Amino acid sequence: MNPPLLPFSSPSLPCLMSPSGMRQAVKDILRNPKPRGFCFCDWAKGPSINVVAWELGRGGSQGKILATAGPEGGTASGLAPEPLVSASLASARWVPTGLPPVATTTGHQQEYRTAPSETHRGSRCTRAQMGNSRSHAGPRLCPRFLPQEQAEIDKLFDALTAGQGGRTGVPAQAFSLQALKSYLGQALPAHMVARLYDGMRGVDPARKAQVPSESVSREQFVLAMSHLLKGDATERSALILKMISKTGGPVRAHEVQRFTEDLVGSVAHVLAHRQELRGWLAKTPVTASPRVQALATQLLSEMRLPGGEVFLSPQWLDRDCDHAVLEDWVSRVPHVATFLSVVVHRGFLPRSSPLPLATLVPKRIMDPGQDFESVLDVLSVIYINSHLPREQQHCWRLLFSSQLHGHSFSQLCGRMTQRGPCVTLLEDHDGHVFGGFASCSWEVKPQFQGDNRCFLFSICPSMAVYTHSGYNDHYMYLNHSQQTIPNGLGMGGQHHYFGLWVDADFGKGHSKAKPTCTTYNSPQLSAQEEFRFDKMEVWAVGESEESLLATSKKSILDVDPEAQALLEISGRARHSEGLREVPDCDQ
Repeated sequence: MNPPLLPFSSPSLPCLMSPSGMRQAVKDILRNPKPRGFCFCDWAKGPSINVVAWELGRGGSQGKILATAGPEGGTASGLAPEPLVSASLASARWVPTGLPPVATTTGHQQEYRTAPSETHRGSRCTRAQMGNSRSHAGPRLCPRFLPQEQAEIDKLFDALTAGQGGRTGVPAQAFSLQALKSYLGQALPAHMVARLYDGMRGVDPARKAQVPSESVSREQFVLAMSHLLKGDATERSALILKMISKTGGPVRAHEVQRFTEDLVGSVAHVLAHRQELRGWLAKTPVTASPRVQALATQLLSEMRLPGGEVFLSPQWLDRDCDHAVLEDWVSRVPHVATFLSVVVHRGFLPRSSPLPLATLVPKRIMDPGQDFESVLDVLSVIYINSHLPREQQHCWRLLFSSQLHGHSFSQLCGRMTQRGPCVTLLEDHDGHVFGGFASCSWEVKPQFQGDNRCFLFSICPSMAVYTHSGYNDHYMYLNHSQQTIPNGLGMGGQHHYFGLWVDADFGKGHSKAKPTCTTYNSPQLSAQEEFRFDKMEVWAVGESEESLLATSKKSILDVDPEAQALLEISGRARHSEGLREVPDCDQ
C-alpha cells in the first residue's frame, strides 16, 4: 500500500478547474523562473485528481512538464504549492511520498514514489506524520531533503559535533553554541549565530519538551534546516518565534523588529564575507547601517497585528505578536523566507543545495576603467530589484553618472535614450535618495510615454515603492530644447507638478505631492519640494539591446515556455529536441 501524498495547502491561491484551469496553471507556473513543484488535489475525495510537476530551465527561458496524472475530464478543487515555493530563491523540488499509478489525460501510466532513503537516520517520518497537516497543530516533523541533500546535512552535523564527545555534559551526538560559532567563524554576525542556535535547540521532534534542550541533536538540526530551507510559512514562523524568544511564546513587536534588523544585516554581512556582492558595496558597519534599518522597517510595515492593524509607528512596538501574526507575515512577505535561505546557505555553504543569487543581487556592469561610489548599496539594490520584472533582474548596466559624465542634461539624454528599461535615481542635498523605474526606452519627445509597469521609489530615509494608481498615464516624460513646454525628465503627475522632476537646468528638481502624486500615489520623495542635487545615476536593467538581437533567432518554443509546456502536456513530441543547441541567454 502506498503512503499518502504529502498534504500542502495554500488558501490564498485561487481554485482552478480543468482543463482551462490546467492551462492557466501552466501559464502562471512558467511565468516564474525558479524550479517549483505543484499538485492539483481534491482532499475531499482522497487521492489527487490531477498532478503536475515541472522544472524550469536556465534563465526561465525553458519550461518542461514532467508529468500529468488524472482521469479524463477530472477537475481540481485546489492548487497546493510545495512549501518551499514561498522562498523566492529557494531551490525547490517536488517530492511526493507516493502516488498510485493513474491514467493521465494522454492515456499514459505514471507512478511516483520516493526511495526508502528519503527517511533518514535521526529524522524518520511515521505514516501519521505524513498525513493531512490539519490533523494536528504545529509544523510537520518530516524533513524534505533528497538523499544527496541529506548526505550534505549529515556532513555538516558531523563537522559541528567533531570533538564534542569529550566535553562534560555535552552528548556525543549533539553540538553546543560554541561549536556552532567556531564552525561559522566570521561568516555570520554573532547575534545571528546565537539566534540560529536557539531556534535549532527549540525544535521538539517528540512534541513533549517544555523548555529548549541544552544542545542541538542530529534530529533537531535536520528538522531545523528543513524548516529553514524547505519549510512553509507555518514551519518557518514557528522557528522564527524560537529564534526571537527561547520560550517560543508570544513576543513583543519591538523584539520582532530587532530580529528583522539582525536578519537584514546578516544578509549583507554574509554576502560581503563570501565576496558575493557582484560588484555592489555593503555599507560599513553593516549592522549599524541606516539602510539595514530602512529595509527592516519596510518589511515590518507589511505585518498585520491582531485586529488587522498595520505596523506603522513606534506606538505599536509594545504590541504582542503570536505565531499566527508571524505566520501571516512570513506568508505575505517573501523577503523573510528568502533572507533566511541566504543566511543559512551562505553561512553553512551546503554544496548539494545551491542557491542562485542572480535574481536577488543583479550583477553590476560598468565600462572598463570606470569606478565610482554609487549612492546604492547592496540592500538598496536587492529591494529595488525585487520589484522589477523577472526578466530584468539579472544585471544592471551603468548608463549615466553625474560623477563620471558631468552635470549635463545633454549628456544625460544622450546616454539614456533608446537603451531599454532603466532605473533612475538621485540623492538631494539633504541626503534623501529616491528615483523611478522606466519600463521601456526613454525617448525625447513632448508627449508622455511608458506604461503601468513604471514606478517611483524611495531608498533613504525610508524604503518604499509606489506603483501606478490608474488615475492617468503620465508615467514618463523627457523633453529637451522646446520653447513652450517644460524641458526636463519627469515621472508622474503633470507639467510643473511632477512626482519626480529633473530640470534641464541640471542640478535642480522638484517632487510635488499634495497629498500624493496622481499617477503613482507617491508622497513627496525629496526633503524639500524644490530640491537641488549633485549625484544622479541611470542604470539599464536586464539584457542589452545587442543581447536581445542576438537571441531573437530562437525557436518560438524557446522564447515562449508556455507554448513548449502546453505542447508537451498534450503528448506531442518536439522533433527538433536534441538536434540543435538552444541559445544561452547569458551569452
